[in-house]
Amino acid sequence: MTLLTIDGLQMYYRSEAGYVRAADDITLELERGQTLGLVGESGSGKTTIARSIIRLLPDNAEVVDGSIDFDGTDITELTDRELRNQIRWQEVSMIPQNAMNGFDPVYTVGQQIVQVIRHHEDGVSKADAKDRAKTLFDELGIDPDRVDDYPHQFSGGMAQRAMIALALCLEPRLILADEPTTALDVVIQDRILDTIKEMQAEYDSAMILITHDISVVSETSDRIAVCYGGRIVEQADAATIIKNPRHPYTLGLRNAFPDIGDSDEELISIPGTPPELVDPGEGCRFAPRCPFAEEECWDVTPEPEEYDDGHIVECHRADEADELRSLAEKRETWMDTDEATPTPAQGGDD
Repeated sequence: MTLLTIDGLQMYYRSEAGYVRAADDITLELERGQTLGLVGESGSGKTTIARSIIRLLPDNAEVVDGSIDFDGTDITELTDRELRNQIRWQEVSMIPQNAMNGFDPVYTVGQQIVQVIRHHEDGVSKADAKDRAKTLFDELGIDPDRVDDYPHQFSGGMAQRAMIALALCLEPRLILADEPTTALDVVIQDRILDTIKEMQAEYDSAMILITHDISVVSETSDRIAVCYGGRIVEQADAATIIKNPRHPYTLGLRNAFPDIGDSDEELISIPGTPPELVDPGEGCRFAPRCPFAEEECWDVTPEPEEYDDGHIVECHRADEADELRSLAEKRETWMDTDEATPTPAQGGDD
């Protein structure tokens, strides 16, 4: 059963140079209990998509078009007060990138969890709310007595677990996890991700996991949506994205995913940088970096097309996926890409 439907979302940032099209015509669906991985480079629009769901956006942000339907409620139509009282925390919660910045340093972690519980649930005493915080700490592998500690007294991994406790204290139906393992070592990363998945299963919550690391979403997600230049260029079940991608950008990301069985494998990077999103113009936004770009790619924005069940791709050459996959595995394919020499049809706006 569908919990979240994003349809044609256009979320732009106002700037002196014009609108920055950070999330441009985004369409997604998320089922109850499902995990969706949003993957892409920095600046691809992943966090903007997630923050648009609960409208945790800066003052210069504006939803220009589209809808965000959460279980029958269009979030874009709600007032700030309705969002605070009906959606944020109790229905949709967020685990931010940096847990230390997510806590108020002048209150204990326990006080902050208690405040969230009592704000959203009538009739809950401070003592009962604190007991719930302690229970969450215990389930997350933190000494329950640490609820009386301040954020600066926690290590990075422990602070991240405490932030998970804060995000889950009202048993939300949707969790937005934004790079939840950033700056943590590999062992702690695995523990944090395992903890999130265990708690998600316990509460039957859906989750959107945001990361630049395709290996993380491959292990934790049911579906994966690949973001580039403010658009979703490919989405499918996790196995399809990893084994049979059709978009050249996804092929490039897969090249950066090391094979544990091949220690001598040399990873291949994608040349160039992500596009400027102020007036990006027509055409595929990946064209300047794509070794397979043709004239049509510069001139015409590709429409999403479905291949197989739920495998949706925005690429003019998606029909040639078998050939592109073979070529994309060769380093010389990507070395031939010359971002500095666009075709005359490009117009220089990418």
